[in-house]
Formats: sequence, C-alpha cells, structure tokens
Amino acid sequence: MKPTATPELVAEPPSAAPAPPAPASAWRAYQSAASTGIDEKELIERHLPLVRNVVDRLKLNLPAHVDADDLYSVGVTGLINAVRKYDPVQNTTFGAYATMRIRGAILDELRRMDWCPRRARAKARKLKEAISDLEQKFGRTVTDEEVRAALGLSQKDYAKWLEGAKPVCFIAIDQVSDHEHSEGTSLHDVIADEADVPARDRMEKEELMQLVAQRIQELPDIQKKILAMYYHENMRLAEIAAVFDLTESRICQIHSQTILSLRAYLTRMRNR
Repeated sequence: MKPTATPELVAEPPSAAPAPPAPASAWRAYQSAASTGIDEKELIERHLPLVRNVVDRLKLNLPAHVDADDLYSVGVTGLINAVRKYDPVQNTTFGAYATMRIRGAILDELRRMDWCPRRARAKARKLKEAISDLEQKFGRTVTDEEVRAALGLSQKDYAKWLEGAKPVCFIAIDQVSDHEHSEGTSLHDVIADEADVPARDRMEKEELMQLVAQRIQELPDIQKKILAMYYHENMRLAEIAAVFDLTESRICQIHSQTILSLRAYLTRMRNR
C-alpha cells in the first residue's frame, strides 16, 4: 500500500508531543487560498503525531503480521483528507475530527484486507450474543436446539451459520519464529513446497522412463508403430487399422497386449 502524500509527509513523525492546533483563522485562510504563509503541507506535518497515536492504539488489537508502517501510510491519507475537508465553523476541534478520519481510513483498509465477509461476521456476532443471553437466562450451557429456536433458524440454516462462524487462524509465513530452536528462520524457509519433486522421486521417474523406452525398442515392429501412431500422432484405432489393412478389433487387441506386456515388464523390474 502506498500513501497518496508526498515522501516528506509519510516519514516517521517526531516523538515530540503533538503541536497545538492551528487557529481557526489559519484554517479559513488556507481553505480560501489566502496568502498567509499557512499551506497544506505545514498543517499536515503539524498534526502527523495524531496518525501515530491512532495506529498505536489500533495495533494493540491486531495480529502481529499486520504492518504498522502500512497502517501509518493509510492514516496519513486520512489526515490529508481531514485537512482538506475540515470546517472550523463546526463545533468540533480539528484533533477530534482528524482522529475520526484517520481511524476511519485505517479501518476501511483493514476491512478491505479482511478474509471474512461482513455478513459472516454479523452472523457470528448474533450467534455469540444469543448463546450469551441464553446462558445468562438458564444459568447453564445451552444446547444447539435452544440457540436455533432463539434465532428462529431451521436446522439447515443453523448449520450454515455455525460453519461460517468457525474460527480461522492466519499465520504469516514470512514472520520469524520466536521458538528457541528456530535460529531466526521463518515458516517460509522450513515449510515443504508440495509442488517441488524430491530428487529421489525425480531420479526414479527418469529411470522408469528409460526402462520403458528401452523395452519399447525391443518390441516387434508392428507394436512399436501402433504405439507411435496412437500416442504420438494421436491417430484413432480405425485409422491405424486402415494403415495396416487390419480390422480395428485386431489393432485394439495388439495395443492391449503391448500395454500389458510393458506393465508386466515394469513390475518385474521393480521387484528385482
């Protein structure tokens, strides 16, 4: 994610406390394009610590793999929009207004990144609330039938709700493991690639192909030609039969016998 602000604006803000807000006259001058020395860049830089404050608060409730720098960049975009749309006439301080816009921009980005649809989260929340209310009412663990009846759902719909509310755990494979024996490696370095063929399997396959090729060379001439026409030239059995002036059933018989012979040969070689 890249911010829409200039590189100077997305740089790490100083650790000093936020500067006092600009007076209402400065905002009116800026928004009316008056030449008072107050420009957009100055107003944004003056309130950059607000972005870091919002990001730090949100980061407390987010998974470790969420990049705070990405959230900061999005937050700067929210600050820019706040500077451009703030109305000093309203009975709201710019700090409160900007915090709302920054937080909204970050939450929108987190929703965009979210794997779970909003409707599924709403159903999961209703399930949780229904279970909590029933347990408080009865003073015990409630059954599925009681929860389903409280929500007015059929068994089929209730099963779908439960399936959609199953917890899912995401793990960042590029994140360095904090295990004492990990030696600073990430899951990306240790998880096996299922698409990667082990060297032993690759060598066995190559040896198998060599055995098949060698055995085919030892076949009678008609069998070799039938295999070549059928598998390499994609000819139909009827077309091959016409070439040899034989019936299609006879060509099919020769083909089947040849395949069975090759399979028996490979079985013998594997059992040696």
